[in-house]
Amino acid sequence: MADWRLAVDIGGTFTDVVLLDTASGRVVVDKTLTTPAAPLDGVRGGVSQLLAKAGVSPAEITAPIVHATTLITNSLIEGRTGRAALVATTGFGDTLLIRDEHRYDMYDLQIEFPDPPIGRDLTFEIDERTSAQGAVMVAPSEADLDRLAAQLADAAAESVAVCLLNSYVNPANEQAVASHLRRRLGVPVCISAEISPQIREYPRMITAACNAATMPVIGPYLDELQKWLAAEGFGGAVLMMLSNGGVVSADDAARGPIRLVESGPAAGALAGTWYAQRLGSERLLCFDMGGTTAKACLIENGEPALTNTFEVARIYRFKKGSGFPVSVPSVDLVEIGAGGGSLARLDRFGLLKVGPESAGADPGPACYGRGGHTAAVTDADVVLGLLDPDAFLGGDMPLDAAAAAGATAGPAEGLGLSPIDTAAGIHEVVNQNMAAAARMHGVEQGVDLRGVTVLAFGGAGPVHACGVADLLESDRVIFPVNASVLSAFGTLVSPVRIDLARSMPRLLDHLDAAERDGLLDELRAEGRRVLSAAGVPAGDVRFRYGLDARYSGQGNEITVWVGTGEAWPAGDDDVRSAFESEYRRIYGMTIPDVAIEAVTWRLSAYAESVPVRPDTGVSVSGGEPEPASRRPVVFSRGSAPVEVPVYRRQDLGVGAAFAGPAIVEERETTTVIRPGWHAEVVPDGSLVATRAAGNARP
Repeated sequence: MADWRLAVDIGGTFTDVVLLDTASGRVVVDKTLTTPAAPLDGVRGGVSQLLAKAGVSPAEITAPIVHATTLITNSLIEGRTGRAALVATTGFGDTLLIRDEHRYDMYDLQIEFPDPPIGRDLTFEIDERTSAQGAVMVAPSEADLDRLAAQLADAAAESVAVCLLNSYVNPANEQAVASHLRRRLGVPVCISAEISPQIREYPRMITAACNAATMPVIGPYLDELQKWLAAEGFGGAVLMMLSNGGVVSADDAARGPIRLVESGPAAGALAGTWYAQRLGSERLLCFDMGGTTAKACLIENGEPALTNTFEVARIYRFKKGSGFPVSVPSVDLVEIGAGGGSLARLDRFGLLKVGPESAGADPGPACYGRGGHTAAVTDADVVLGLLDPDAFLGGDMPLDAAAAAGATAGPAEGLGLSPIDTAAGIHEVVNQNMAAAARMHGVEQGVDLRGVTVLAFGGAGPVHACGVADLLESDRVIFPVNASVLSAFGTLVSPVRIDLARSMPRLLDHLDAAERDGLLDELRAEGRRVLSAAGVPAGDVRFRYGLDARYSGQGNEITVWVGTGEAWPAGDDDVRSAFESEYRRIYGMTIPDVAIEAVTWRLSAYAESVPVRPDTGVSVSGGEPEPASRRPVVFSRGSAPVEVPVYRRQDLGVGAAFAGPAIVEERETTTVIRPGWHAEVVPDGSLVATRAAGNARP
């Protein structure tokens, strides 16, 4: 009996949908243009089209529908958020403007920061005070609460964030304010003690502010989505992909949308983890290039690293501190504005630049024929012959080659180059941008990426992967089956999971175990509630424990994980050993005779994901296959077109092998095997490209 699972991933340019029958392994995929003004329109169209292709009715899908999205991160980057207000303790209303007083560029006298998601005109103060030890010294009065509610009503606030001093120790005042405002205003209200109950005022406040600003974005969308699914007869609930690689119920996602900020990229990283385990690769680099952005994530020891703070909406992509440092657990990755829709331009020095501005889905690159006129990466790829205009999306969305050439002629005139060489320059610049971002990610991880295997996916990833691998000095690229929708597939192999944290600074040698266990009891209760809402039976919930710790007197912490179980699993000596081992790994030393301070306690509540074994549908064949056609392709500036064989992916069975240059086309993407590379289909259906023997790296 069929057991259909549906996954949806809204990207900046395309919305990907995947159907998987876990009983037979059958996989059906599709892509449709994202509809930024009304995201549900694209989802409805994509899902309906996919079901018709698979011959499946909505009633046959009874398992949870898993959903990843870039709605949150795009709304913060573009400033298209709800009209949110912020409530702070009297005297702390300027915190979002003061930030943490860190200058990401010490010598830039014109330094810029992104405008906070909630402006000073929508920031309100209230008299209250909680001590650093958690004692309520001043509770907000009823008169002050009434006055605050009236001010917020006059301001037409669509949502409210409440972030009061020391509320991470005792949330009573925040809860009182939120309860009053919910009764009086009837709008979504979030408190920092639930979103980020951790020390440091600015990170806690910016996290709560970003959460409130995006509640009016995600809430109505999820409400409309669930109503449409119910009306169509779908039997499964909606689970939303989080930045940490887990999934939770739609209701929990609506209350904490900031946890979705890296939802789509995290799904891609989880797919990379699944492939790393399947292929037995301890280390590989996930390279995901879509229509709007490119992401790189290092899989180390079979899984991606997690970070407890993620910076969103950076003004400068490589300058830490130029964005919003939200305190949410996230897969550690790098994301830049480099995709098929990234626009080319000449800067004030007459140099060619590509991105981060993108044509997105509307109007899209010029070749989409939807009103775009500026040359984008996809336009350049059409001009070079890397993409067949008549085969894009299997011919369902033909591209306008003349419009692509016309758009490329603009920067070509400014550069004094031919349109072909300009297109090659656009292709090269975007590859350099992505390789530089990947190298930076490796540096931050302390890893030399030279020689690392690249897993290429996303709609544009297979087009550019070999070029990026050349720049990274990598000798192997894997193009998995259904590479263009791999992030959507990643949601189907993701566990139900929530990562929780709460600050309670204590010296390890003076820790009250009963106090710690009481805090963990509350975290476990919240973890069980979240997983239960996502449909996980109580007996399937598992817990993992960690803490952020530092040497006493230091200003920053490192995170260590100490074990799993129903109770805190480690003694003080175990914690000390784990801390010193991690500290030594990072800094090459430890500091003897200095006490260790535990600052923030962490708990991961999760359930094991359901194993899936998709049927690749790849037959067995050997030798060099027959190309379906040939076409001229230009691979670099100043070079003549090369007549290149074009293969259909569905015609390539296991064992099929051929030398580059070559093109492999499938409905949702195109794989480019550059000169000097050799490709072969391996038993799991993946197309693996390796650098040909004796071929020197560029």
